[in-house]
Amino acid sequence: MSLPAHLALRLLIVTLLCLAGAVAWTLWEARSALRGEAAVSAERIAAALARQPGLGSVGPAALPVGEPGAEPTILMLLPGICAEIRLGSEMPRRLCGDWDGLGTVPAWLAAVLSSARALGDPVVREIVYRGRRLGSVSTWPDSGAAAGRAWRQVRFASGLALSLAGATAILVWLAAAGLVAPAGRIVRHLDGFDAGASRPPLPRFKAAEFDRIATAFDALAGRLARTESERTALMQRLVQVQEEERQSLARDLHDAFGQCLAAAGALAAAIEAGAPTDRADLRADARGIEAVVASMRESLRGALARLELPDFAGIGLGDGIRGLVSDWRARLRTGPSLHLDVEGDWSGLSDEASASLYRITQELLTNALRHGRPSHVFLRLQRTGIGDGTVTLTVDDNGGGDAARAAGASGRGLPGIRARLAALGGQLSLTGNGSGIRARVTVPVHG
Repeated sequence: MSLPAHLALRLLIVTLLCLAGAVAWTLWEARSALRGEAAVSAERIAAALARQPGLGSVGPAALPVGEPGAEPTILMLLPGICAEIRLGSEMPRRLCGDWDGLGTVPAWLAAVLSSARALGDPVVREIVYRGRRLGSVSTWPDSGAAAGRAWRQVRFASGLALSLAGATAILVWLAAAGLVAPAGRIVRHLDGFDAGASRPPLPRFKAAEFDRIATAFDALAGRLARTESERTALMQRLVQVQEEERQSLARDLHDAFGQCLAAAGALAAAIEAGAPTDRADLRADARGIEAVVASMRESLRGALARLELPDFAGIGLGDGIRGLVSDWRARLRTGPSLHLDVEGDWSGLSDEASASLYRITQELLTNALRHGRPSHVFLRLQRTGIGDGTVTLTVDDNGGGDAARAAGASGRGLPGIRARLAALGGQLSLTGNGSGIRARVTVPVHG
């Protein structure tokens, strides 16, 4: 929920509480006013009767008998007030003032005011004539009239309160929406933030709090950009050192280990040639050594092929990948078929980017052949754009496998690929293709 909505909701809760308090206060005031009017009515009737001629000999015929509406005393009753007059031995007479209240009173209010003692005890005033007590007058608010009057006041107070609350809520909403508008701009800036991309700083805001947030965010973005730049440079250096180590290892294997294998092969051949005619076993051992040396030479050539890099300056990345696939085809022979599609202009691509993309292709192809049972592997290498553009590498196999499990598998292959991509600012995705796994690599390149 947004901040303006929170403020409006809290304002509504406060308004409802205030409205409940206003209703309670209105009912209390209506009750107090009615009891005051009942007291006034009682005093008026008692005073009028005390001045009536003939009250000194109060008896059954002291007062004329007639309809309640014709009684002179009813004129002294305030609207909505009822009275009971007791004079001597006469039967008590009850009178009620006219109430012109219109409209329907809610049942809950009528029930509350008609309950026992809701309007208090009747107001009693004695009728005294020349020091003698002749009777009494009791007055009380009529429950129906009380409910009608209270409901009228409650409706007025509630309508006024709700109108003020509605107007206040709208004004608060508009004011809060204007005040928190910078938060939306900050959030959109955060959503689009990329530590590796340059973005304009946030504008200054009139509200000091949002201005401090914007300033802190710009400072954080600057630190993250510097950290990302340092991390990218470190990853590039790490990849470069790794490649240098591979080349150094390849040279050492070729120069030292290759020479040792050549010497061992020549010695075995010399032993076989110089062995006496009666030493067939010695010649057989020499031939066995030659076979082992030949196998080791083949393994060494495979290791050197994986360690050494093509001359990208001379042949370019496209031809380098074609050579890699050709070497795999020669080694697989009757194994899975490899299909390669190369598109785009590969001139102007840096040696570092070419080396990393070559190594990534090498690793993805090895994973597809080693960790599955594919009958076909499809590779597509594409470069879009002239100069600055994107290189996309897609490796599809039909060897089954779970892309999620492959992405989380332990090993050095995928972490090495991600390290190279981090140095290049590229991305790797592993998804299923229905019959196997699709690995997709995208790398931004600069001409």
